[in-house]
Amino acid sequence: MKAMILNQQGAPLEYKNVPNPVPNDDQVLLRVLACGVCRTDLHIADGELPNPKPSLILGHEIIGEIIGKGANVDLFSIGDRVGVPWLGWTCGECYYCQTNRENLCDKARFTGYQIDGGFAELTVAHQHYCFLVDDYYSDINAAPLLCAGLIGYRALKLTENSKNLGIYGFGAAAHIVTQLAIHHGSKVYAFTQEQDAVAQDFARQLGAVWAGSSKSLPPSQLDAVLIFAPVGALVPAALKATNKGATVVCAGIHMSDIPSFPYSLLWGERVLRSVANLTRADGLAFMSLASSIPIKTHSIAYPLSQANQAIADLRAGMFSGAAVLVPAMG
Repeated sequence: MKAMILNQQGAPLEYKNVPNPVPNDDQVLLRVLACGVCRTDLHIADGELPNPKPSLILGHEIIGEIIGKGANVDLFSIGDRVGVPWLGWTCGECYYCQTNRENLCDKARFTGYQIDGGFAELTVAHQHYCFLVDDYYSDINAAPLLCAGLIGYRALKLTENSKNLGIYGFGAAAHIVTQLAIHHGSKVYAFTQEQDAVAQDFARQLGAVWAGSSKSLPPSQLDAVLIFAPVGALVPAALKATNKGATVVCAGIHMSDIPSFPYSLLWGERVLRSVANLTRADGLAFMSLASSIPIKTHSIAYPLSQANQAIADLRAGMFSGAAVLVPAMG
């Protein structure tokens, strides 16, 4: 099969032929229909997340058709269309797994990091870490749901459906969670880079009541904030924009150092926390909810061979919404 291979962090991916993957007894074999390009892929490629598996195939927002399966697979049938997320395997035995927090499993393995992912024509995935995809979504528009959507869903749950919600960093996750928050009755305030009029217009089109620079204060104090941009300096800025009792959620897997800030910004029972990974329960709940709202995704398709360009465009903020690789495009 053709795949994009990360041989060295900090270097471009290599487009090459590699052996077809073979599923074990608990895995399904997938023909990759689409795979989203996530900022986590960027962090891995750039070396900000260390120690990926050797000769890694990135990609953890996978939409695929099952074309083969192992002897123990009983959840799916040949021909089913499924999504594969970041969480690829957990031990089921540790303290976190036994307390319904498998997202924190110490032995967890992640798709496109310790497990080869979807920047390829074929991939394999454990049956217990796949989700059926509603027919409402095309392959391209379904792909961003598998991480941008899921991490936004988990982060939003931590804010208890606040009245005034701030979102810093208006990319793939933000454009999905904005729709989810508005569905739950929140007013969304979008924060972007200072002169990013395109992102601000995009946020307003999705229903944000205000959009402006991350250096600005919103017209109303916020009850909660989600930070998707990997910029530690946004933490004190977000705290400054909140009411007492607010929750600020750092929703990325990587962030630059948070600068010191006066205790007064945190005082008043404000909560600063992170969100890590996802659980399978999150996946089942969100994938069902997404099509019932319905959440609409904005995706830009690239051929598999142009994965380096998609990553570069993501790094440069060249598009609104999400980039998606499509192997069938050639």
